[in-house]
Amino acid sequence: MNGEFPLSQTVEFVTVGHPDKVADQISDAVLDELLTQDETSRVACETFVTHGLVIVGGEITTKGFVDVDDVVRSTVDAIGYNDPKFGFDAKTCAVVSTIGRQSLDIAQGVDTGGAGDQGIMYGYATDETPSYMPLAYDLARKLTMKQEEVRRTNVLDYLGPDGKSQVTLEFEHGLPVHLRSVVLSSQHLESVLDPHDSSRMSDQARSEIVEAIVIPAIPPELMDGTTEISVNPTGKFVVGGPQSDTGMTGRKLGVDTYGGRVPHGGGAFSGKDPTKVDRSATYLMRYLAKNIVAAGFAHRCLTQVAYVIGQKDPVSFEVSFEGTGNLPEKRVRDAIATHIGMTPADIIRTLGLRKPIYRATSMHGHFGLADFSWEQVNLISELRNWLNL
Repeated sequence: MNGEFPLSQTVEFVTVGHPDKVADQISDAVLDELLTQDETSRVACETFVTHGLVIVGGEITTKGFVDVDDVVRSTVDAIGYNDPKFGFDAKTCAVVSTIGRQSLDIAQGVDTGGAGDQGIMYGYATDETPSYMPLAYDLARKLTMKQEEVRRTNVLDYLGPDGKSQVTLEFEHGLPVHLRSVVLSSQHLESVLDPHDSSRMSDQARSEIVEAIVIPAIPPELMDGTTEISVNPTGKFVVGGPQSDTGMTGRKLGVDTYGGRVPHGGGAFSGKDPTKVDRSATYLMRYLAKNIVAAGFAHRCLTQVAYVIGQKDPVSFEVSFEGTGNLPEKRVRDAIATHIGMTPADIIRTLGLRKPIYRATSMHGHFGLADFSWEQVNLISELRNWLNL
């Protein structure tokens, strides 16, 4: 990968009430409940949500017990679907559970410490932001998180749980200079429709959303009179959540990672215990990339690892600085490969992954939030020692 940088980047994000995120949170809530009871639980939990219905399935091997019905309803209620006015209600939705045990063919490889699946995993970090995440991604996430805050605190009491954001950020010489457009789709009640045109939200409500969400979330130096701000561009967004669209676990990979900025191996995260390297190894790759950038070895870093099902050690591990490095990539890669264990057991131990921490990851993205172990910048001194710096 060379050091060329795009002229613009477009990134989307979704709120916790988006149907796909509802599914992600249910799957990870099931995982958390089982890890609370049995930290060695093997979980691959998938969720499907639609009109008044939640289906939970997958393969689980555990000494614990999960009341799927209770977990689903408490999760949906916490998201905000607890009133029929938003089209989906935790109290009345139907819940179907179809869960079996992990395949013995897979288990025989995992039991000996091997990877739970084959795959390629990527990590990324950039010094564009204090969170070491791409700025466009950071802005899109801040918009949806601000929208959730405004809804939960009743600043705008007509907002529903479902919503999306999208930003297009322009760059010059690799530096962000201007926000070309902001798109915000916000589920709302019929009470704020235009009294003269029921096909659209009122201008007053649009202005309130801009003032309460967009302006506080976006740095003013990135916007000017040419920035296009669109609120509910179809006109209105009354029907939302699972009432308007199906949701499935693992369908928001760009939201879960880096907004499409870097390659993605294709494996989803939510509902999977840490023996699944498509989750745990991706966390390790982010940890390494972030510490490399924080150590000043490069302005941007892309890490990549690959596994074969049933085998402990990766078949490849690579590091790219995208033309922004101060050290040879091979030198850094070899030092890490020598000192950092990358078997599933090593990753679980290094990052402390046998804990009920996962529902939080499925709400606002898996990376760039300080509370997770893979977001800690605590490897810098070791990296410098390994490189004799």
